[in-house]
Amino acid sequence: MADWSLQIILSSLHEDIQRRLAAAREALSHPVSKGDASEKIWLELLQKYLPERYQVAKAFVVDSKGSFSQQIDVVVFDRQYSPFIFNFEGELIIPAESVYAVFEAKQTANAKLVDYAQSKVASVRKLHRTSLPIPHAGGTYPAKPLIPIIGGLLSLDSDWNPALGKSFEKALATGEQDQQLDIGCVASYGHFVHKNDGAYEMVNEGKPATAFLFKLISRLQFSGTVPMIDIDAYARWLTK
Repeated sequence: MADWSLQIILSSLHEDIQRRLAAAREALSHPVSKGDASEKIWLELLQKYLPERYQVAKAFVVDSKGSFSQQIDVVVFDRQYSPFIFNFEGELIIPAESVYAVFEAKQTANAKLVDYAQSKVASVRKLHRTSLPIPHAGGTYPAKPLIPIIGGLLSLDSDWNPALGKSFEKALATGEQDQQLDIGCVASYGHFVHKNDGAYEMVNEGKPATAFLFKLISRLQFSGTVPMIDIDAYARWLTK
């Protein structure tokens, strides 16, 4: 039997993501290049480790009324039941009903990034989503309630001192309900989660990327499955 331990495997996962984010910060001088590299690293992490029912990509989100979200760095969306995903001029466009989670990904967390991430998340949550009754052998199940879309931010570092302290928590607590950030990771320090009582839990730890991944998977498990999309609502645009 191999001389392995679960602790070593989990540590290795975190160290890989932190090393790659740090290397991108050191090697790239242009802010846009750093941001693009950070997005790619987080995308690859989630693409590799989330269950196969989920797909992860940088994308726009659209609804059946023709409204679009802002461009989202990291979209976690349904892979099993999404009947269509658009690719237009090199940009991915995902129907709002297929979305499980959205994240903004940058090198450093600060008040400006929190505000920006809240705006991005709200642009997705405000979109219209359909839900149809589900046919089965004995009839139909009622239309599924819409699942809450998870929103968050991902970074390597934090401008605050302490990195996951009261100032960060205060920034997260601002904004309307559509802007709420539910979960996030500062890979050098820890992760945060929004709890049922409305408060934020700021967790300083040694393996933040791995802890965040497990927290996200847990939240996705409780999200269930996306609703059945009303295809006809989108098809109406063919006659406009």
